Order: sequence, then structure tokens, then C-alpha cells
Amino acid sequence: MDASEAIALIEAARAPGDLFGGAARAVPGPGRPSGPDDGAAAARIYRRLARLTHPDARPGDARAAAAFARLATLWQGYGAAAAAGALVARGDLANLYRCGARGGGARGGWLHKVARDPADNDLMDREVAALGRLRRHAGPRLLAYFPELVRVQRVSDPASGAQRHGHVIAGLAGFASLAEVAAAFPGGVDPRDAAWMWRRLLVAIGAAHRAGLVHGAVLPEHVLIHPAAHGVVLIDWCYSGPAGAPLPAIVSRYRDWYPPEIAGRGPAGPDTDIWLAAACMTSLIGGLMPARLGAFARGCQVPGRRGRPADAWAVLADLDDLLGRLYGPRTFRPFAIPAGGARKENP
Repeated sequence: MDASEAIALIEAARAPGDLFGGAARAVPGPGRPSGPDDGAAAARIYRRLARLTHPDARPGDARAAAAFARLATLWQGYGAAAAAGALVARGDLANLYRCGARGGGARGGWLHKVARDPADNDLMDREVAALGRLRRHAGPRLLAYFPELVRVQRVSDPASGAQRHGHVIAGLAGFASLAEVAAAFPGGVDPRDAAWMWRRLLVAIGAAHRAGLVHGAVLPEHVLIHPAAHGVVLIDWCYSGPAGAPLPAIVSRYRDWYPPEIAGRGPAGPDTDIWLAAACMTSLIGGLMPARLGAFARGCQVPGRRGRPADAWAVLADLDDLLGRLYGPRTFRPFAIPAGGARKENP
């Protein structure tokens, strides 16, 4: 395809779907959608058409400039359509909308995460930056511990023109948050079951720290588990940043969970995430916590930073050693969340 064909295609489009939906298959060559709503391929089409019609590529070409402007409008409309899908969840800062049939990752369909307030756009951008960094530095084996970023996709209010930042992420079918697990087991989760959750959470934290990131909000709603597959995914990277910098924000309802220096706007570090992970597990296990495991958790939450562990991999090794002494060699324990709500007793 050359520039003239790209211009004609854009001029003929009457709606976003004409370029990025099923009719986008009229775009010849590699990168065209493999199906009528393949969002990743649609993004590749947008970039290809943008390269061909960009004013820098066609200086002085008024028709190309008009096509480029129309392309931007159509692409924005394509993005806004995702936000018009079914509301799936309300997070701390953003809403999650189902992206219809526009694709899906290996673990579920796509979701459009959009800031509710433009004032939080910078936090949404932090998540995009963090997920990109994790993809580059975490290594293929550890990527399963993090959400999959599909593309950046912002939304503009038709009336005010205010832009809310957002992005599309792959869904996580079959996962539940630790908050949901705790609600299903009000008496506490058996520590032998919580063990694999804690171990995998430390792996996720360790991989993030190795990539140069502090998550900053390792809290029950942000830790997802897959009960059957024993998977863990650490979500919501809006509060993340480099070690040594203050967190950009905290989740106010969990203010008392954070280490004392964080409330004073002190710098966050790997020890911050380890502290919060221990808080999650202490809350999850509740009254079923064995004394030695409880002492281990408290050791991750020493008030003074000098005495607090800051190496997640070392903490994992110590946890494995303690679990071995408490329960013997690791064995797979099937785990399920009751479908009928809270479970009155543990196995």
C-alpha cells in the first residue's frame, strides 16, 4: 500500500469499524486483522496508515494532512467504543470495561482500564510504564506473574474534551483477589494453602525488584490467585515507581497497612512490598496462623528499616525453609473457593 491508497481508504471510511473492524481487512499486506474485531491488529493498521499519511512524511500535502486528522478521529472513536462496553469492575482509580470480541489473551478476554478522573492520568501512565518495563526485564518465565499490556487507549469526553488516560490489558479468567478469598474463608485460610500464595507473591515481587520497580500497593485487591492452577498475578501498577522514591499515592483505606515511613512520605523500597505482602498473608490466614509463621511475618514488618528484609528472593528461601520444617516436603494441595459464598470451616 502506498500513501495515495492509504488516503483513499481513510476518506472512504464512514465509521471506525470501516478501518479497524471487519472492513479493515481491505488493508492489504501483513498486519491486517485476522478477524473482525482483532484489536491488536487494528492498532498495527492504525500505525501503518499514520506513517503513510503523517505530515512529516507528506509535507505540503493538504489531502494527506486531512486524512491523517480523520484517521486520528476514527482511532479515538474506536477506543471510546471499548469504554462503552460492559463495566466489569471499579478499581481504586479506574473502571474496567469489557472490550467485546476484540480479542483476548491466553488467560481471558481484553479489558479497557480507564481513569475515572483525569487528575489520575499520571498514575495510569505509571502502570503503562511499569508493565512495559516488566515485559522488557522480567524474563519470559516470570511474565505470567504480571498483567499483559495490549495497548494504550485513551478516551476523550465528547462534551468537555477532557482526556482520561487508559489502556487495554488482557483479562484473567478464573482468577480471584485475596480480598475475595478472605471473604469466602472468614475463619482464615489454612496456612498450608496460603503457603503457595505467599511463595508466588514473593516471586512476583522479586521479579519486579530485579526489574528496578517497587509495586507500592501489594494489597488484597491487587493480588489475584488462580485456585486450580495455583497461579498468582500482581495487578494495579499505578502506584509503582523506582526504589528510593516516595510513592505517588497510597490506597487510603489501607493507610494503616503501610510501613510507618510511607505515611511520612519517606522513600519506598523493596522492603515496602515485602512488608505489605506479609500484611496480606497475616490477614488472610487470620486466627489459623501458626506461631512460628506469625513470627516470620512480623520479622518482615520490623518498624526500623535497617532490621527489615529487603531481598524478596532471600525471604522466599527463608519461607521455604520454615515451611519445610513446619509441614515437610512441598506437595500439591488442591484449593477451591466455595461457589456459594463464605465457607464456615477449612479442610
